[in-house]
Amino acid sequence: MKNVLIGYHASHEQFSPRELLRLVGLAEQAGFGAAMCSDHFNPWSERQGESGFAWSWLGAALASTNLSFGMVNAPGQRYHPALVAQAAATLAQMFPSRLWCAFGSGQFLNEHVTGARWPTKSERNRRLREAVEVMRALWRGETVTHRGEFFTVEEAYLYTRPEEPPRVYGAALSEETARFVGGWADGLITVNTSAEKLRGIVDAFRAGGGEGKPMSVQVHVASNLEEALDQWSANVFESRVLSDLKRPDQFDALARFVRPDDLSQAVRISADAEQHAAWLQEDLELGFDRIYLHGVGRDQERFIETFAAHVLPQVTANAP
Repeated sequence: MKNVLIGYHASHEQFSPRELLRLVGLAEQAGFGAAMCSDHFNPWSERQGESGFAWSWLGAALASTNLSFGMVNAPGQRYHPALVAQAAATLAQMFPSRLWCAFGSGQFLNEHVTGARWPTKSERNRRLREAVEVMRALWRGETVTHRGEFFTVEEAYLYTRPEEPPRVYGAALSEETARFVGGWADGLITVNTSAEKLRGIVDAFRAGGGEGKPMSVQVHVASNLEEALDQWSANVFESRVLSDLKRPDQFDALARFVRPDDLSQAVRISADAEQHAAWLQEDLELGFDRIYLHGVGRDQERFIETFAAHVLPQVTANAP
């Protein structure tokens, strides 16, 4: 049987850091085996209303639970890669083998705060690759001097390093990006979409060099349409649209045009635990070995209790 890990997604956009610490503790007690969090400067919607700093929170979350944790980070604009490397190295040294990092090309929503020009997608991909190379060199204990296309590093050396560096996942929402990260990432992380699109992302990742590497998927779920529309409606649009919006109110403006039927690819909506288990079974059959569940509604205690009692046992029992 495949070693399947079902994790809890801690949404910094929707809940305060203090509340998320409480919730991730409840998730661990209920039986979730891992966790991840977002790394945003702004929420997706004014209604969500939070935006805690992920790196501060991760230290507290790792110290107060026994779970593994990761985040999706965009190095190169809001974060200099040398500082990301230092932050990750410190956490990995304190909590061996429990931290992973997913790196992506970012969204204007978060990165515009620096005032720098927002690069094109192809530029952001090159920037991401450049940043990962610098971070890996620092984790290997090299003294790094780098003058690249997107940033400069001057005689950087990490004196505090873990015995093993964090695993690096490539974040991909399209086949093109999945193929790109397949050649250099240790694994893939993506989000749920239609079964056809998800299979295309998996196939592209494998074709790009990811064959045999671990794959994770973040799955947005809701028990009813109302909570999905209220909290996650703007996220139905393609990444080429979402990545170039600047403010939460722009996402809210787009969300006014979302129809209930449009949500089916972005959020899995059902009050039937067996249906959710069946959907997750399909994810496992595609080759995902880690699934991070994000209950998009406000009632996180109900989500944690329901899925821990009625969905997780079915999924782990029927893992291929």
